[in-house]
Amino acid sequence: MSDDFETGGPSPSDLAAIEAEWPRIEADLADLDAEIRALNLADHGPDELDWRRTRRSEAALTRTAARPVYPISGLRPAA
Repeated sequence: MSDDFETGGPSPSDLAAIEAEWPRIEADLADLDAEIRALNLADHGPDELDWRRTRRSEAALTRTAARPVYPISGLRPAA
């Protein structure tokens, strides 16, 4: 990311990098959500739906980790 703090926001190349990595970020958030649900159910344990959420989030993480990240075309790189 650039160190240009005068613009007040991310540069177009920063936004492109975030958007290119968004599937991985989204998968990480889903996995975190599934783990939090499991921890909150400590008194009676997770049910089948909770285990399904966990398996789906882990599968999404595996898919996004195996996929190469390509920046969005049309934006010029940061100087």
